[in-house]
Amino acid sequence: MKKIYIILIALFISMCRAQAIEEITQGTTLTVNDCIELAIKNSPEVQIYKEYIELYKARLGQSKASYFPSIGASGGYDFNNTETRYRTTNNKNFSASVYLNQLIYSFGKVFSQVKMQKFYKIAAEYDYKNSILNTTNRVKSAYYGVLAAKANLDIQKANVAVNERQYNRSKAFFEEGLVSKIDLVNQEVYLSDAKISLVNAENLYQNSIVQLNNAMYIINAPDYQIENTETFNFKNNYAEINLINIANTTTKDDGTIEPKEAVLTMQVEKTNILENYKFKKYPYTLEESIERAYKNRPDLLSMEATKDAVNEALKYTKKEYFPNLTGQVGYNWANNTIYSTNGFNIGAYLSTSNLNLMETKMRIKESKSQLEIAKKNVESVKQNVYFDVQSAYINMIQLEKNIPLMQTRVKQTLENYELADARYEVGLGNFIELQDAKENYNNAQRDYVQNIYNYNVALTNLQTAMGET
Repeated sequence: MKKIYIILIALFISMCRAQAIEEITQGTTLTVNDCIELAIKNSPEVQIYKEYIELYKARLGQSKASYFPSIGASGGYDFNNTETRYRTTNNKNFSASVYLNQLIYSFGKVFSQVKMQKFYKIAAEYDYKNSILNTTNRVKSAYYGVLAAKANLDIQKANVAVNERQYNRSKAFFEEGLVSKIDLVNQEVYLSDAKISLVNAENLYQNSIVQLNNAMYIINAPDYQIENTETFNFKNNYAEINLINIANTTTKDDGTIEPKEAVLTMQVEKTNILENYKFKKYPYTLEESIERAYKNRPDLLSMEATKDAVNEALKYTKKEYFPNLTGQVGYNWANNTIYSTNGFNIGAYLSTSNLNLMETKMRIKESKSQLEIAKKNVESVKQNVYFDVQSAYINMIQLEKNIPLMQTRVKQTLENYELADARYEVGLGNFIELQDAKENYNNAQRDYVQNIYNYNVALTNLQTAMGET
């Protein structure tokens, strides 16, 4: 009884989960799998290939119908009026018959036809899987695009906050005579550039959402959130903005002017994009990836199933030289003006249907050519699979190698930025040095986010090339 309750609860949860992603509601949070499920549900391409499966199921059923008997019936009425010089006669004829035909042996024609339709149905199923695979690829790429755009947007927001604080500090220093007018003007320029970059980042973020909605085939979607993935798990945790106005200065014995109780007033904006990022190396070699692709790629498996179907079509055509052996059971009844008859009949027949030897010979030749074409298509797709996996693998590995290097770069530029800020704060550094350090740190973060995005897209492309989601 306890197990039954557990099963019912699990079913209820799954039903609630399914209902939750039937459509996007205001403020909901979606995972990448939710987005993929919505895309598969809404994709016209996926639905078309799904209907192809039903189409070939119907054709398979039609081919199997030859194993079952066919029933026929007929009835008629005939009136004949004959006038001669001596007399006039009227004949009324009634007739009816029912019969049952059963194919006894077709010399393998029906068997080949059934197998041919089975292979076409299998090919349609792989085509359906391939459409899901391509849809999944588009959704994942768009999904990662939103995550990357969001991370970049947060970086630009932090950059504006940094430049606003630098401007306020430069203004305070200028009013105290600690920096020149050009430093203040330059900081105004940097602040304007940061705001422009923020506007561009917001536009990129909005466009990335449009691309994701498009990949899910959703029009007029409400506002929603998406979760980080295992391979794209930045933690957006930014420091609070605390402006410190520098009002007092002091002069050291060596003549250096610095603020009283000098502190790191910038509180360098740490975007913490490295925090909690879990990076796992790809577990398969190139050779293993190619072997997995040969086993899993739906388009390759579909082409192989199509080749098998064409081979069965050739076998069927060759067997058209042979007749069909059929049996028939029937009942006939007739009644006319003079007498009436009725009776059963049973028989077996060998028959061919409009056999044209030359036409059949040419059809066999055509089927052989189609089989050779199908074989070449399989070879072509197999080569494409090899190069698809090889190219995607090389690209992914290169980006994978860059991740730890770019992580180090972000940490190094942050450390350099903090040092430059501290030097500028106490009058030991200059404005250009500070701005260069800030730009290097900002660029390192953007490049890191872009590399993570490129890596995730490359990994998705590799998985697609391997026939995996």
